[in-house]
Amino acid sequence: MKKRQLGNSDLFVTELGLGCMSIGTDEKAARYIIDTALDEGINYFDTADLYDFGVNETLVGAALKPVRDKVILATKVGNRWRKDRSGWSWDPSKSYIKEEVKYSLKRLGTDYIDLYQLHGGTIEDPMEETIEAFEELKAEGYIRYYGISSIRPNVIREYVRKSKMVSVMMQYSILDRRPEEEAFPLLGEHKISVVTRGPLAKGLLSDRMLEKASEKGYLDYSRDELQEVLPLLKEKVALGRSFTEVALQYNLANPTVASVITGASNPEQVRSNAAAARSRALADEEISFIRQLTKASVYQEHR
Repeated sequence: MKKRQLGNSDLFVTELGLGCMSIGTDEKAARYIIDTALDEGINYFDTADLYDFGVNETLVGAALKPVRDKVILATKVGNRWRKDRSGWSWDPSKSYIKEEVKYSLKRLGTDYIDLYQLHGGTIEDPMEETIEAFEELKAEGYIRYYGISSIRPNVIREYVRKSKMVSVMMQYSILDRRPEEEAFPLLGEHKISVVTRGPLAKGLLSDRMLEKASEKGYLDYSRDELQEVLPLLKEKVALGRSFTEVALQYNLANPTVASVITGASNPEQVRSNAAAARSRALADEEISFIRQLTKASVYQEHR
């Protein structure tokens, strides 16, 4: 599995990362999925304190303990579960981040986190305080680097201006090309990497295609538009390849993207995604055709 540098850090992450949110809570099944990812050469594992009330971190940490020094372990912070677990509230305060990291470290069974990410963010947040927390954790050796998980251009711009983050995680796919317009140029200019999630657009860009389509469509696409666009993409670009290959390779065609995060609820999905990530890169004319056929929407609601 090929690796790419994460921003200006000394972390080199595999082009495919495992999003651990969907591995479940059965220890044996979760370990099988993670072991399969390791067998496929994946070194980048993404979790969050929010997932399964922290159980996800515990399972991921236990599975990766034998190879801890060989993997890149990323987790997230900022969402505080209510005591009755009925939901969570947003808390990007310095005090919360510096306290919560200790619990993540304990659950993960490690004394450092490779990439600590703010799990969201709004323009009203106390950003200077949040950044100060990350910088102090870095200086204290609890984390190696930090980034944010956000799709909001106004938030991303402020963190680019004020922080030393190395990455931004955001949704990106053939059917959600919004980052190309605003985020990618800015982040590329500042040598900040993108880690993408949702590359298969909720399964629409898999070989099951329209089986996954809802009556409401997807983002700016109506169901009728999806029924027109998806078969054309399959016919003109896939050409004997799986749709998953095309979807992942489209993300990887952008040099700002360091890694594509895909989830998996079973080992077979890991193997399939790994094969897709290792497949032939898209040709320039294929990328051009995809862009002509799809929408280059921009972020309207969070400017």
